[in-house]
Amino acid sequence: MMTVYSKPNCVQCTATYRALDGTGIEYQVIDLTSSAAALEYVMEELGYSQAPVVVVDEHDHWSGFRPDKIAQHVSAQVWSVPQITRSVA
Repeated sequence: MMTVYSKPNCVQCTATYRALDGTGIEYQVIDLTSSAAALEYVMEELGYSQAPVVVVDEHDHWSGFRPDKIAQHVSAQVWSVPQITRSVA
């Protein structure tokens, strides 16, 4: 599951939610203004200073509204779902 680290009144955060909501990708939101630990993680460990920060896993994360990265994960998710084929008799 993706994690979106955000802050209130963040236009790029809202754009990210809207883009993710249209994909069916499951994600959770963590407000950086209410969690000192989350803020430290995003700034110190990941090195970001701009919200939103989207974390897929320890190797895949980005900052800002990135529809290209969201589309990349939608594509990867589609290909990881088993394809059902129908045979015609």
